[in-house]
Amino acid sequence: MKTKAVRLYGERDLRLEEFELPPLKNGELLVKVISDSVCMSTYKTAMQGAKHLRVPNNVAENPVIIGHEFCAEVVEVTDKWKDRFKVGDKVAMPPVLSYLGGVDTVGYSFGEIGGVSTYSIIYDHIIENDYLIKVESDAFFNGSLIEPASCVIRGYKASNHLDEKLTPFTNIRENGKVAILAGCGPMGLVAIDIALHGDIKPSLVVVTDLSQERLDRAQQLFDPAKAAKDGIRLCFVNTSDKDELLRLTDGKGYDDVFVYAPVPAVVELGDAILGFDGCLNFFAGPMDKKFSAPFNFYNVHYAQHHVAGTSGSVPEDMHDIVRLISKQRINPAVMVTHIGGMDAAIDTTLRLPEIEGGKKLIYTHIQLPLTAIADFETLGQTDERFKILHELVTAHNGLWCAEAERYLLENF
Repeated sequence: MKTKAVRLYGERDLRLEEFELPPLKNGELLVKVISDSVCMSTYKTAMQGAKHLRVPNNVAENPVIIGHEFCAEVVEVTDKWKDRFKVGDKVAMPPVLSYLGGVDTVGYSFGEIGGVSTYSIIYDHIIENDYLIKVESDAFFNGSLIEPASCVIRGYKASNHLDEKLTPFTNIRENGKVAILAGCGPMGLVAIDIALHGDIKPSLVVVTDLSQERLDRAQQLFDPAKAAKDGIRLCFVNTSDKDELLRLTDGKGYDDVFVYAPVPAVVELGDAILGFDGCLNFFAGPMDKKFSAPFNFYNVHYAQHHVAGTSGSVPEDMHDIVRLISKQRINPAVMVTHIGGMDAAIDTTLRLPEIEGGKKLIYTHIQLPLTAIADFETLGQTDERFKILHELVTAHNGLWCAEAERYLLENF
């Protein structure tokens, strides 16, 4: 079986190539990758090449397929797993294969599987360890967004506190105060959604960003009046002023602070607004291995401040997100602002920080330049297909949707 894929050979060296996959061994599956969401982690990988922790040192001789936020359709099942999977199943997976005991990760470490491919092989050990998850959804893009959303919920679960008996527990504090700093990017939007509609409800959610345009879009997606009906005070503020943020808590500070930008000043701000027994979660992954910021250790001792950080997710987190999506409690489409075809994958990956907006979805079996959903209406003046796409997303509050995806796959 031939596959077409974007492969990493070294620093800034990505190549779209067609090559032959090896024959399936018993216990393996062949999948047709439909969609992959471009992750900032993939950009960092492309910039660093073999210097990246998860990329093999011999990547120049044995290139790896990039992309780890993918959703695929099963097209061939070997005998071992015929009772568990069938042709046509939608599947997704957490990429970090921690059970292997190292840093092997789909999208970073392997030559036969990755999100930016037309076909990939699912290894037997992935299925053995329950890392291949069926996606019950009418849209492939939901499957691609399960992984990034599960990383957010993993961050929530990593927050840690002490109960009345000083026994440690993890997750955000029930009825507590949450601050999401630099929180209007794609991952921050999911963090808002989970804070409002997840299993543990805070009483206050404050979202900051220094872009008023991004704040306005976030407030359009998450109405503070609707949140108030659910007993949650939701505030969007364009500020990095510590005192202003503390005033929203009556000076008591926040139980859980999430830092969504790898900027020392944002880390310092998060530290400064923590309340007693508060936890700062450094979610944003820096490229600089020496990244650091001042942290008040007086408060670590006397005010029981904590710090946490996570990278990736585990299958349990993905199952949690699948459940929240299936119950329509969260909508990962809030992350998506652009779509494109396989021909857009390399340029999108290498220029990702320069491209404004949220998540960029790559559909690997179509040809389409990276296109903003916001541009559909203008493009529709000269291309009937975009006019129809605009009408479809408009019916969903301007968000990418299953109907738009089906039309895209049938007409591009």
